[in-house]
Amino acid sequence: MSDLSQVVRLPVRRIELDLSFEGARRIAGDLREHVPGIAAEAVRRIEGRLPEFVRPHDPRYARAVQLGVECAIGHFLELMADPAAPSADVVEFWRQIGVGEASEGRTLDSWQAATRIGTGLAVERLTDRAERMGYRTSPADVAAIANAALDYLNQLAAIVAEGHADAAARAAGALRDHRRHLLDLLLNGASPAELKEAAREADWPLPRTLAVVAMREHGPDARHPALPPDVLPGLHLGEPCLIVPDPEGPGRARMLERQLHGWTAAIGPAVGTGDVGTSLRLARETLALACQGLIGGAAPIPAERHMPILVMMRERALVEKVIARRLAPLLSARPATRYRLAETLLACLEHGFNATEVSGHLHLHPQTVRYRLRQLDDLFGDAVHAASDRLELHMALRAWLALNAEPAAEPVAEPAAARGGLSYG
Repeated sequence: MSDLSQVVRLPVRRIELDLSFEGARRIAGDLREHVPGIAAEAVRRIEGRLPEFVRPHDPRYARAVQLGVECAIGHFLELMADPAAPSADVVEFWRQIGVGEASEGRTLDSWQAATRIGTGLAVERLTDRAERMGYRTSPADVAAIANAALDYLNQLAAIVAEGHADAAARAAGALRDHRRHLLDLLLNGASPAELKEAAREADWPLPRTLAVVAMREHGPDARHPALPPDVLPGLHLGEPCLIVPDPEGPGRARMLERQLHGWTAAIGPAVGTGDVGTSLRLARETLALACQGLIGGAAPIPAERHMPILVMMRERALVEKVIARRLAPLLSARPATRYRLAETLLACLEHGFNATEVSGHLHLHPQTVRYRLRQLDDLFGDAVHAASDRLELHMALRAWLALNAEPAAEPVAEPAAARGGLSYG
């Protein structure tokens, strides 16, 4: 991708005027003394029709407008008298006008409207002055002057637009670089003083809380997310991420879900500006588990909602040993029923072995739950109800279910006695 902050300036071009008729040089020379007056009248008309050009408390701006109009009319007459007249200074002048408009955050709409107003008046007054001075210009000559003035205006507009685009690209590139620098400082735990200065340069108010989104493309449908301007993008990094201010604010979650289509993403907890590294670490750990298929959900997946599996997977070898010991009875069951029994036992632990609540949670008939509970009692004996090591059993079940998630499949038939003659689970 090209670096827009390093815009290559185009060679200065000439302004050309395709205007040639008998007496053009003499008329242009005689009209030059009228330029200041015509320019002043043009400025008054512009200010009357475009209030944004009226700045009574800024005389320098009014003078700049007057100078610009005089420059345009004067140079037009110079080219009318001598098509080979130099234009480098005029080109640079108008280019800087475009730069100035961009630096003040304005579009060129008002400038273009002003030039149309000024051009119309200038052509009208120049032809009128020429006739008063005794020059008899034919209708064809007047039309040629009008067309030449419009062509001149179009060339000026192109030069101003070039300067505007150049300055806007440089400003955007500088702002992007400042924001990338701020992102690096936040991710790497810079001091409050460094963050404050970098945030000022990046025009990014430091929020009370923020969170990091870790991202990974997961298919051809991934697109560059269209993010609000207050989100700091780190898509240029080897491990892409975002820094989202006020992540728990209204509409934030929906915005991220909508914009991260085509990405696998996880969001760390909301933290202060000094703890961004923690949010980044947890977001990346959650993303890694999501990419392994151990957890799922709409992007971005909140790390806080998967705390048990996050903690356990940091010591996977130990967790697997606990699973082998604590779930040995379950692992001896037939593979076709093992996952369902584990899922049912976990729900029972979380709902106090209340068959009605468990059935609602798993969308099963209560008789199906009771049948599975009898199977679990046969496998585990009284240990399944022991309160002393229930936390260990709960964590082992969660880890085993995450590590052995089964794909969607046709339901496995349960005995009719469990189903009560109906089709559930």
